Amino acid sequence: MNVTKKHIKKTCMVLALLTSIIISACGSGESDKSKVLFSPSCYPYAVLHNGKYYIMRQTDITTRIDLLCTDDIRDVEKGTTKTVWMPTENQKANKNIWSPELHRIGNKWYIYFEADDGNTDNHQLYVLENPSDDPMKGKFKLKGVLKTNDEWNYGIHPSTFVVGKRQYLVWSGWPKRRSETETQCIYIAGMKNPWTVNTQRVKISTPTYEWERQWINPDGTRSAYPIYVNENPQPIVSKDGKKVAIYYSASGCWTVYSRLGAVYANTNANLLDSTSWHKAKEPVMISNENDSLKGLTDICVVENKNGGNPFLLFEAKYYNKADGHYVKQIRLKNIKMGDDGLPMFKNR
Repeated sequence: MNVTKKHIKKTCMVLALLTSIIISACGSGESDKSKVLFSPSCYPYAVLHNGKYYIMRQTDITTRIDLLCTDDIRDVEKGTTKTVWMPTENQKANKNIWSPELHRIGNKWYIYFEADDGNTDNHQLYVLENPSDDPMKGKFKLKGVLKTNDEWNYGIHPSTFVVGKRQYLVWSGWPKRRSETETQCIYIAGMKNPWTVNTQRVKISTPTYEWERQWINPDGTRSAYPIYVNENPQPIVSKDGKKVAIYYSASGCWTVYSRLGAVYANTNANLLDSTSWHKAKEPVMISNENDSLKGLTDICVVENKNGGNPFLLFEAKYYNKADGHYVKQIRLKNIKMGDDGLPMFKNR
């Protein structure tokens, strides 16, 4: 083969271009594969503020609330963790503290969470407040219980969002106390301030599709009655402010069939009218990595401080072939946003 200097020069230029592309892609931190941040763990939530990422999650320690701060959301091992709130013994919200979320509202920090007195049937929603600019400093104080209905205040997985100048609370609750069946639905209500609900609750999603009604344990055992689940709502307002989507986990979190569902509404509609919300007929996020990942749910979309595609935090069940069991993991990857300003889950 006759190789000329011209051919060598051309080949070197091509290789240099390819190298540049690879380096650029690696430097952006964007990948089609997800990275495990925490295992085992569940219910991730994170925000970006003043160049730092603040991350919350649920662990097996459910008697306190911890907050992790890191400069790089992809490298949580170098972050700093601090216990920001621990209940006193005489407080009702002192056990089963689940799914805390950190929100910056106005010039204060608020943590929304759920807790009970040791009996999960008595679960209620609570909110903490901290006036410090840095949530790792100052002190979070209990503002009180978020009363969502007069008859009974059971609720789990609270989250919140603002459209226009109005704040809304979303959560998962029961229409009435369980007896022969248990059904968790997604509710919304208006708020007077970050710690006070001032409207009647409105049900915007109930488990109706088959993929929302799976409740049997992986080993085939089952509870005494069916348990149908819509829970852990995560609201996202589109960048143009025209739409709001509430993504939720459907089917039992203990099964391998949990899925991410969604309801949508236009922000100029009455968000406290159930007919304003339109429900996706199919799950909106499906694993495209490997068969070892099941039940991709409980999402949180976080701004990328470097200006690239935002980060997607999500929960997945990973099948460990070594012991034959599933473990809940919190994973991270980049996600593309659609023309409507909402996440493109199926094409991420």
